Amino acid sequence: MTVNGPYIQLFSLHGLIRATNLEMGRDADTGGQVKYVLELGRCLSAREDIGQVDLFTRLIADKRVSVDYRQPIEVVNDKFRIIRIQCGGRQYIRKELLWPHLEEYVDKTIKFIKRSGVMPDIVHGHYPDAGYVAAQLADNLGLPFIYTGHSLGRAKKARLLDQGMTEAEMVKKFKIDWRIAVEEQLLARADLVITSTRHEIDEQYGLYHNRNVPEYQVIPPGIDVETFYPYYHQHFDNDIQTEKARYAQASILKELNRFFMNPEKPLILALSRPDKRKNISGLVQTYGDDLELQAMANLAVFAGLRKDIDAMADNEKEVLTEMLLAMDKYDLYGKMAIPKKHDFEYEVPALYRIAAETGGVFINPALTEPFGLTLLEASATGVPIVATNDGGPNDIIRNCENGILVDATDTQQIADALRKIITDKELWTRYSKNGIMNVRKYYTWESHAASYAERIGGLMDDNQKLELKAARPADAVGRRLMRLTHFLVTDIDNTLIGDDNSRLADLMEILQRHRQQIGFGVATGRTSESARTILAKFGIPDPDVIICSVGSALFYGRSETPDPGWASHISSRWNREKIVDLLKSVDFLEYQEEENQRRFKVSYYMDPDKDRLALVHDRLLAHRCRHTLIYSHDRYLDILPFRASKGKAIRYLGYRWEIPLANFIVCGDSGNDEEMLRGEPRGVVVGNYSHELEGLKGGRNVFFATQPCSGGILEGLQHYRFIEEIKGA
Repeated sequence: MTVNGPYIQLFSLHGLIRATNLEMGRDADTGGQVKYVLELGRCLSAREDIGQVDLFTRLIADKRVSVDYRQPIEVVNDKFRIIRIQCGGRQYIRKELLWPHLEEYVDKTIKFIKRSGVMPDIVHGHYPDAGYVAAQLADNLGLPFIYTGHSLGRAKKARLLDQGMTEAEMVKKFKIDWRIAVEEQLLARADLVITSTRHEIDEQYGLYHNRNVPEYQVIPPGIDVETFYPYYHQHFDNDIQTEKARYAQASILKELNRFFMNPEKPLILALSRPDKRKNISGLVQTYGDDLELQAMANLAVFAGLRKDIDAMADNEKEVLTEMLLAMDKYDLYGKMAIPKKHDFEYEVPALYRIAAETGGVFINPALTEPFGLTLLEASATGVPIVATNDGGPNDIIRNCENGILVDATDTQQIADALRKIITDKELWTRYSKNGIMNVRKYYTWESHAASYAERIGGLMDDNQKLELKAARPADAVGRRLMRLTHFLVTDIDNTLIGDDNSRLADLMEILQRHRQQIGFGVATGRTSESARTILAKFGIPDPDVIICSVGSALFYGRSETPDPGWASHISSRWNREKIVDLLKSVDFLEYQEEENQRRFKVSYYMDPDKDRLALVHDRLLAHRCRHTLIYSHDRYLDILPFRASKGKAIRYLGYRWEIPLANFIVCGDSGNDEEMLRGEPRGVVVGNYSHELEGLKGGRNVFFATQPCSGGILEGLQHYRFIEEIKGA
């Protein structure tokens, strides 16, 4: 693939996404976000200053859903593709069940990028699961990371608590604790957070500890004004509707008329997923309690797509059951329509125009609404709106002057607003015209894409792009690394060497015997000079790679120059002087000697205390300092760039030299080794380890040896059958 211009990768993992005939409202995971990411991709790809856009989602091969979702690559246009990557099996599962499989998605996406040979310029995650994936890719590949939350865990938790759900129930059903923790990490990591409204920043992201860390940009989503054209166009232009659109309008009219005794009355229209926070039952109660409103207007509620309510998830089942029971309770037959399905591409635009033709109103009675895309769609066709006085609708009605905001918990206020618009024809006409004109002024995808393209240009200028095929050393070690299939990376002090070095010669002999396949590296808190000195003292040959200063520098072979790619990668948003200045007044920190300080490392002495690390972390985050904290041996605190660590340097090596991370064995003994011992590489904790590593016991891919130092490393090689694996390769 050849790309001329910025290459953007969008991530939206959990939705059923395809280029046409979107299944909006099928379940809780197929809401406005699906439409949002698809339109964003389309409009960005239409711009001359954008080279390529790929939308990454999950591959699903499940007889319960369309075969469209098992297609690995769907070409939307010549610059926009939907890429589907499998993780967590092939069945369709709700988004909360995807959390354990996100690392699998990250690894497979990196393999996709490597095979394509084209590095993205920007990664953009939508919702926390995709945000996590995009953040991992950004860290591994040295890319700017954009995040859009769409909905937020803390707001959801507060809402569910108000509804009577316990925290334990939320954790079990929604993994709410994990979601909120990830959202905090994403705010600490994101180069830019894009929101739809200022309210979203103040009232929703404002609930988070890391709310002040990222930069925010308000870019309202748009709508396709060619699809959601005003209701009166069809009277003047016989060519404006395709045959499919005409058929859709006839079909939806027939469906509505099947419910109504007096179909000519104004139509009150609601369109949403069957979710409790959408407050469908509150709308039905409002209509049922008000006989005057029933006399003057019909009500149509399109609550997602359904076949068999009993087969739906508990949340959707409960909402739909309440709606049906309320319809029966108030005897709304002949006045209320509750169709079971609708086609999003053609029938929904027709629905809005039908409501406008009848002099009706579109209502969004949600208890909370981050934005409200349906409000824009309805407004663009000429339907006045009534909306909840929460979140996005505030901005929409302020900009468009096309409706009334209401307290969604006050049924009388909702009824009064609906009656006022329906009965006051002059007001209806003003709201209708304002909506049509102002949506086109403030809310088009073209304007959204223009703001987006301008903003990412700044991000790319600030970030030195790490190329997948970066320049490699031309000396012998470079050629050697290109041939290797496996790697052993070990800490030096108390791991490779220490009080018991009786097995050191045996280990060196094995590495020498298999050096055509196995690379040898050290990962240490020492400087490169200090590392070389101690290795030479014990007669250890020069390693292929030295990861030193706790992962803040990387050297190849005998070279005295650090890898510039790694330095470029970790330098993003690093401000050493600011960190030192901020921590000068912290009385429990003692600045280490100058010989221990480095360009990408600030080092202190600190006595152990459970609250001190948190205090340092909070102070730095409060001043927007991106960082990694590493504390070891109950004494040493190192502060690094947020992209730097021993573990991240090992990942960098794997991707740079195309050696699978599963083919790495990493060995350590203390807290500053913990991060590199986690994850896909196979970990070995030597027998003389520090208590700081106790938490790794029972972890995936971590072996605790009984022998100390190099004897423990040999024990780990035997445990993983590492040499046998190489011989069989």
